[in-house]
Amino acid sequence: MDELREQRERVAEARSLADEMQSPPKTLSLSSFLFAELTRGYLSQPSDNADGNFAERRERVYTFMKTPRELEKLILFGVCLCMDAFLFVFTFLPIRALLAVCRILSWPYYKHKRLLEPSQTHDLLRAALLLCCCWCFLKVDGSMLYHMVRGQSVIKIYVMFNILDIGDKLLASFGQDTLDALYWTATEKHRRKREHVGTLPHFVLAAVYILLHATLVFFQAITLNVAINSHNQSLFTIVVSNQFVELKGSAFKKFEKNNLFQMSCSDIRERFHQGILLLVVILRNMTDVLWDLAHLRELVLPLAIVCGSEVLVDWIKHAFITKFNSITSTVYREYTVILARDVTDSKHHLPAADHCDLVSRRMGFIPLPLAVLLIRVVCNSIPSSGQWSICFLVIGFLCLLSFKILLGVVLLGMSCSRINTFNENNGDMRSPLRHRPQSGLPTTPYIAHQAGRHSTAGYQAPNLQTIDRFTMCSNRIV
Repeated sequence: MDELREQRERVAEARSLADEMQSPPKTLSLSSFLFAELTRGYLSQPSDNADGNFAERRERVYTFMKTPRELEKLILFGVCLCMDAFLFVFTFLPIRALLAVCRILSWPYYKHKRLLEPSQTHDLLRAALLLCCCWCFLKVDGSMLYHMVRGQSVIKIYVMFNILDIGDKLLASFGQDTLDALYWTATEKHRRKREHVGTLPHFVLAAVYILLHATLVFFQAITLNVAINSHNQSLFTIVVSNQFVELKGSAFKKFEKNNLFQMSCSDIRERFHQGILLLVVILRNMTDVLWDLAHLRELVLPLAIVCGSEVLVDWIKHAFITKFNSITSTVYREYTVILARDVTDSKHHLPAADHCDLVSRRMGFIPLPLAVLLIRVVCNSIPSSGQWSICFLVIGFLCLLSFKILLGVVLLGMSCSRINTFNENNGDMRSPLRHRPQSGLPTTPYIAHQAGRHSTAGYQAPNLQTIDRFTMCSNRIV
């Protein structure tokens, strides 16, 4: 009866409204018009649909404000992973290579079943690539390249900066496959039919790649150095504003969680990559002024602007992507768990891949080209003759080794803690280091199955677990 009465009232209101519309308009005075505008109310008829729409919009606002904080937590954890993989090249890799050499020298006496383990072969190949590329890269004249870039016009430098950025991403996608092909060729079991060209051609190809990528990154550092030291502020403004162009190609496109995960990994790698570039710029400038600390104060503002613009662009980009695609900010916690599982997987007794390889595949970060560049810049910035240089080298190595050990322990603890928290929130109280497969590959079916069991609503854990930086997702790579 109540519904029928309400329906009759609505019909009567509709008829009265139709009669008013058919009646001739009434003349209103100016005072009546102003009084009506100031005192009229709004006809608000609450409904379930309206409440749901406004509640969803309010949640979008909350997500928009929470996204920068969650994003920075993920990026901080990811940058620490990149730092750990980068320090491995300077600390553990020389020690592991020396142990492999000792095994080779002791093989005639102890007669091991095999000359080298696969992991030791990897270490020797990495150390050999690092030594060969550093020796070749030390021949490059950095001053000539700097003045060559500085002599170009503003437009040419701007175009060069964009070309170098694109080339860096293309070489990163090609480089990991090149190194993996070398490692697999060197440790592959011999077959009757040879399916590859041999280890030496793969080694030469990997060395050429590292030299090309290191040279490209060196040009990036030189271009940024020219922009910072240029008296023409328009060049520095163009280089900084170039980062905001990224918003146009990202913020207004459709993104799924897979694509957003790839973009997050890319931003982590770019943040660490930019930090290395700024360190190279500081070393080059301080070397030119004979380490005058007064000049360092002049560099603080431009460097802060470069870092601040990068952080601001990441915040705005991710905030609008999550807003337009209705993705909650808690997705970044799930991304952190994926990275944490990479850390725990690499700590098994016999993992299928070490931590550096997992980070390289997941984020597209390859430490060797950056290590070659940094070694070249440090060697030219610090005197390399006399007893003091040897003391400085030993002290620096011990400090880096101590920091690497501390960082590795902290990362492992943080990874276990985050995985435990994630499992507790999803009804699983198991330790992340137990009941795990002895595999470091992110494509292990068991890992994907376990991730699917502990997934939240709408969380595509099996897909996320198998996604690398350059995996095709939704018919594109972000």
